[in-house]
Amino acid sequence: MGPSFTYSLDMPRRTKEAPGRVTPKADARRQATPGTTLSGRYTAPVPVDYRHSPWWVPASMLTFFAIGLLMIVLNYMSLLPGSPTNWFLLGGLGFIVCGFAVSTQYR
Repeated sequence: MGPSFTYSLDMPRRTKEAPGRVTPKADARRQATPGTTLSGRYTAPVPVDYRHSPWWVPASMLTFFAIGLLMIVLNYMSLLPGSPTNWFLLGGLGFIVCGFAVSTQYR
C-alpha cells in the first residue's frame, strides 16, 4: 500500500512536487526605494502647459456656482420676475451642474 494522505480544510493543497519561486527575482540594479514600486514601462513626464489650468477655468466654475446659487435663493425670496416656479430651481441646479462639469478641467 502507498502512503496515505490526509487533507485539512485550513491547509492548501499542494499542487507542485518541488517548491519554488514562480516569478523571477528582481534585478539588483532595479531595486526600488522603500514605498515605491517599479514598472517595466516608461511614463513620459507631463508637459508644463498641461499642469496648470488657464485663468478662465476657475473663474467660470465659480461664476456658474454663484449664478446657480443666486438663482435658487432669489426664487425662494420671490425676487425673480413672475411667481416662484420650479423652472428657476431647475435652472439654478443646471448652472451648478455646469460648474461641476467645468471643475473637472481644473488642475
